[in-house]
Amino acid sequence: MSKPFLMIALSCATLNAAAVQLTEQETRWLRAAAPVLNYATSIALPVDIIVQPNADSGNVPFAAGYSDGRCKLVLSMRGNPDAEQVLEDVPLAEQGLLIEAMTMHELAHCWRYAQGEWHALPAGFVEGGVEAAPDPALLAASKALRETRREEGFADLVALAWVQRTQPGAYARVHDWLSAVRDAVATPHSGHDTRVWLRLADNGSDLVGGATPFDAAQALWRKGLLED
Repeated sequence: MSKPFLMIALSCATLNAAAVQLTEQETRWLRAAAPVLNYATSIALPVDIIVQPNADSGNVPFAAGYSDGRCKLVLSMRGNPDAEQVLEDVPLAEQGLLIEAMTMHELAHCWRYAQGEWHALPAGFVEGGVEAAPDPALLAASKALRETRREEGFADLVALAWVQRTQPGAYARVHDWLSAVRDAVATPHSGHDTRVWLRLADNGSDLVGGATPFDAAQALWRKGLLED
């Protein structure tokens, strides 16, 4: 990360922001994210909050990374007029759960890294076909998009599994919102086109099992890989 940044280490359930003066917007998002951050603590997945002091327009509000055994949750809100575009037309009172779901999506990326499974397929999974292209660069680009799309699909399912476990009555609302966000993807099979997995998770009934949200997502993720 080339830009200067501010960091908050979360080592307990409460947010310790003594070293960083958070904005009202950042505070609101992190308070909404708190249940997921607390869950990360409970499963011993350490999280560092990275605050970009000068974000660019168009940056996503939350993004995840993983380094030295720690999850990095990057907030890119300061100076970014598009920071809350993803919540456009959502009443303020209903935004908290969506922010929580977004946080779980990012935590799922970190969890995959921590498990050493980033861009790995489930054990025993066999690709349905072999992709071919006359241009090696085109083939490599397509493979990269497919790997990104699959990770995004898994993370979407984990976020929905979290909602199904914690606030099942709100599942349909969160699913509909997430589907609308993904429907806005202009190019089918782009890196964030997770619609095949969202269709499979339409009512949430297949996301109730498993010891963790990550476990609960596995079966539907595998099923979606066959259709991707």
